[in-house]
Amino acid sequence: MSGHIFKSTSVVGLTTLLSRITGMMRDVAQAQLFGGGPLADAFLVAYKIPNFLRRLFAEGAFSQSFVPVVSEYRHRGNQADVRELVSGAAGTLGVGLFVITLIGIVAAPVIIWAFAPGFQAQGGARDALAVEMLRWTFPYLFFISLTALGSGVLNSYGSFGPPAFTQVLMNVVMIVAAVWVAPHFQNPGLVLAIAVFVSGVVQVAFQIPFILRLRLLGWPRWRWDHAGVRRVASLMGPGIIGSSMAQVSLLLDTQIASFLATGSVAWMYFADRLMEFPLGVFSIALATVILPSLSGHHAAAAPERFSATLDWALKLVLVMVMPAAVALFVLAGPLTATFFGHGRFLPRDVQMSSYALMAYSFGLLGFSFVKMLAPGYFARQDTRTPVRVGLVSLGVNIGLNVLIVAPLVYFGVLPAPHAFLALSTGISACTNAFLLYRGLRKAGVLHPGPGWMRLFVRVVGASAVMALVVGWLAGDLARWLAMPTWQRVVQTLICVAAGVIVYFASLFAAGMRPSDLRPEAA
Repeated sequence: MSGHIFKSTSVVGLTTLLSRITGMMRDVAQAQLFGGGPLADAFLVAYKIPNFLRRLFAEGAFSQSFVPVVSEYRHRGNQADVRELVSGAAGTLGVGLFVITLIGIVAAPVIIWAFAPGFQAQGGARDALAVEMLRWTFPYLFFISLTALGSGVLNSYGSFGPPAFTQVLMNVVMIVAAVWVAPHFQNPGLVLAIAVFVSGVVQVAFQIPFILRLRLLGWPRWRWDHAGVRRVASLMGPGIIGSSMAQVSLLLDTQIASFLATGSVAWMYFADRLMEFPLGVFSIALATVILPSLSGHHAAAAPERFSATLDWALKLVLVMVMPAAVALFVLAGPLTATFFGHGRFLPRDVQMSSYALMAYSFGLLGFSFVKMLAPGYFARQDTRTPVRVGLVSLGVNIGLNVLIVAPLVYFGVLPAPHAFLALSTGISACTNAFLLYRGLRKAGVLHPGPGWMRLFVRVVGASAVMALVVGWLAGDLARWLAMPTWQRVVQTLICVAAGVIVYFASLFAAGMRPSDLRPEAA
């Protein structure tokens, strides 16, 4: 088990690393093109709306509902049954998404008002710009959801590289548009919005040959009468609510940020992008790989292997993500300055984004544990429990924002209110993770293996040593802002390399060995 999952995770992780690198290049190009002004706010809202829905329908509820059903059909049926399920799901999902897309294009002004009411309330050009861009970006939901269907099929058959690589294609399209096309137009934001549309088409087309190779691609048909399609749909209902909690928290942040100083939406977006880097490279990659494995263990009635896989994944997350969270906090200013502190992204934008990144770093471990724990429910086709847990965590986020953040903002107590929005989102994620963990323990699904406390102490100690060394090397933000770009890059590489070496050397000195992370069940 460990060798297969580790190899698959490495493939997805490396491919996702390439995706995150090109994604960071895309964000750097956007930051230089837009800066932290009204055009950036308008485009980012228009871009975040289809991505918000993508994480609900495509990567959220659909993937978490579709993969377990495909795995069950694969283990208990034959290839013809799987092909019929895929064609039925593609046709039924496609019709629904097409209708949603048409509604989204027509109702763009209402959607922008719902997602960023501050644009209209404060006047200016942001509202009209966002509406115009959304009519190009919204169809991305249609294409990326079909891409997610293809990814689910490929992942269920152990092919993880091509689905992970599709995001790279989007980034390349966006980079080309931002660097070589958009600067020549009066409205560069609209050019990037059109590029989002084009990237969706490219991603769907890229996956078709790989699915054809598996002989699983039939002509999409409306098959609401198919038992498997109906089961996927029944799981998607509560799955949409469950997977939406983190996204709704981010949506609330955007809504509140739209009433704050111009640039707040952009500052939070770029901070979130830096936080998403370690989350995507490791946590999401590992979660992508373990869902088919957990679904297979559940279908094969192997609870011991199910628990061992989940416990092993949680240990890996602790070892890899905690130092990443500490490093993001310590290096928030230098990282923001290095990646985004160019062109129209001014020193004040760097400082404000770094505050948000420091706040997000507190929730990184919580976000990562949620990514690991949620498949423990979805693999057993339990989508209702994550709904209840998600609603509680969403309530925590709303409560913090309404009862604490909003009054402090109103009375002008907070110097950087957008950072406290990010912090409340992180606290909500930690609450979500704790409740998901407790639920799996109470259900007798997860049985933690030995060595957890010893591992935790070692990881915390090694992270503290790393923080001291990296903080001493980094210095203050003013020094970084005075550096030329090449020197920032060199200094960042030195800090990151030193942090990695010190962290793992400290773990080794504390007695930890790779065998400590070996799962009990093979």
